[in-house]
Amino acid sequence: MFLGSICCAYPQRRRFSKRINELKKEHYFYAEIKWSNVSKSKIRFYLDLVDLFFDTNMVTFRTIGIKKTQIHCNDFDSTYDDFYYKMYYQLLHYKVDTTSKYNVFLDIKDTLSAYKVHRLKDILNVKYGVFNIVQNISSKKSVLLQLADFLMGAVSYNINDTEHQNTAKCQIIERIKRRANIENLGKTNYSSKFNIFFINLK
Repeated sequence: MFLGSICCAYPQRRRFSKRINELKKEHYFYAEIKWSNVSKSKIRFYLDLVDLFFDTNMVTFRTIGIKKTQIHCNDFDSTYDDFYYKMYYQLLHYKVDTTSKYNVFLDIKDTLSAYKVHRLKDILNVKYGVFNIVQNISSKKSVLLQLADFLMGAVSYNINDTEHQNTAKCQIIERIKRRANIENLGKTNYSSKFNIFFINLK
């Protein structure tokens, strides 16, 4: 399983979102940006989206991967939901700058997730004290959330779909590897622009 995030300085958030929306108009793309929606008919848009991401210093991407076979929640008297938000902590606490303030927006998981998100904020602030907002929003309202889903989907597809029959998705993965200067999306990579980290649960 993978969790992913896009990090963007607050003053640049609207500017970069606007650029994505302009790109959508250029390609007559009106759907939500999703890895599951990648197809040959929209390959040009998605390749340009990859280039837009790598051509700007406004945004960075980070994803963490966990082997599901290593998850044994019952051994620690916790639920899968508890584990899910613990992994969000692992995703978010990476390279936190304590001179900055952070607003975190998570895609809505379910109607009962508000309490977990509030608890996540409290736990993050015990150590850092710099998280102003941690809340759920619908991905339909944020192209940055959609971009995170798209890039995370590429990494997941590269790892989990061993047959790789979707040629459009394969093209995108190759473009990401070339632009990120990464030979393999299946290994930990500490790039500040496109960071991949695999957690080994013990």
